[in-house]
Amino acid sequence: MDSTAVYQALQSIRLIEIVDLTVVWILVWAGIAWLRTTPARLALAGLAILGAGYLVARQVGLVLTTWILQGFAAVGALIAVVVFQQDLRRLFEQIAAVGLRRGRVVSGPDSVDTLVRALVHLAEHRRGALVVIPGHESVEGHIDGGVSLDAEISEPLLLSIFDPHSAGHDGAVICEADRVSRFAVHLPLSTDHGQLGQRGTRHAAALGLTERCDALCVVVSEERGTVSIARDAKLQTLSSPQQVSQQIHDFLRDLNPQEVSASPRFQRMLARWREALLAVPVAALLWVLAVPGATPVDLERDVPVSVSGIPDGYELDRIEPDTVRVGITGLRRDVFILAPDALGVRVDAILVELGRRSFSLTPANVRHPDTVEVRSIEPDRVKVYLRKRSQPAAPASNEDSG
Repeated sequence: MDSTAVYQALQSIRLIEIVDLTVVWILVWAGIAWLRTTPARLALAGLAILGAGYLVARQVGLVLTTWILQGFAAVGALIAVVVFQQDLRRLFEQIAAVGLRRGRVVSGPDSVDTLVRALVHLAEHRRGALVVIPGHESVEGHIDGGVSLDAEISEPLLLSIFDPHSAGHDGAVICEADRVSRFAVHLPLSTDHGQLGQRGTRHAAALGLTERCDALCVVVSEERGTVSIARDAKLQTLSSPQQVSQQIHDFLRDLNPQEVSASPRFQRMLARWREALLAVPVAALLWVLAVPGATPVDLERDVPVSVSGIPDGYELDRIEPDTVRVGITGLRRDVFILAPDALGVRVDAILVELGRRSFSLTPANVRHPDTVEVRSIEPDRVKVYLRKRSQPAAPASNEDSG
């Protein structure tokens, strides 16, 4: 696309288009941030490379490569559903949580203190435990099994659930508001061995759930007697009960928008500044392609004339004229990316043998992409001159003269 058209479009930009561009920038920013956190980002990068290869192959004219890559595109939607099922589900849940401003009824200070005391007691006595505090996103699609309880959080209750002789001590406890809603729940396991190291199944379950939703998981290790926190797909071992209490309080405070100060929000935005900068050129390119690039334009090009269907025994002598000026109409983005050989004029010379020399040109004679239309041909008539192909000379005789 030419720079003049872009400059003119920028000069005539309106307030509504600024708003439009800002919304696109925010969406691209969120999309890039989401892609950087999704475990399937490498698979998505592979699909993007195949898509870029298809566009390049189509533009250059690699017919066989384009045909093969079209086959991958046919199953692209199915691959996206299978590979990115969990990621897309979480994305839509995040959108719903933001759009509906869904908040959680958070636990009071007394409940948090009770929970921390129980966890510290379990850690001191080397008894494993796993507690889940849901965030804005639902955990129902990621957990399995469990027994409904709906009991008020208390230290004796938690200690009895995680007693080694209890049937549900190996599962997780779901704490919502001031109550234990379920226990003996099974969570999805993480395969992030870099973070897990030598940690056991409880830590893998805690990390696995936080990879799929915004819940907070607290893990007590029965082997080490330590307490760890899993949040936002990050696993951290805490060194004191005060740290455990602070982490839970921070998480619960973030759940209620009215209790979140401007400073943490601003800090979270600053943490994504790289994605924000990268989103600027991407959003600008999309705007250029969609706004100035969607404007219909007319263009004229000098196109060479070729001849097909030459009768046997003839060869091409000349074409008058051998180049015609073809006017085309299309969207600006389609017109200005046309390859030099994307247009061609072809004349069928099969009637030359019957004495015809002059041929009229119509849009049917013009080879062009489907994205543009032919509006004029000048001149609209050409003359084709053929000559008979010269006969090969007779071979010299080898007969003896005497």
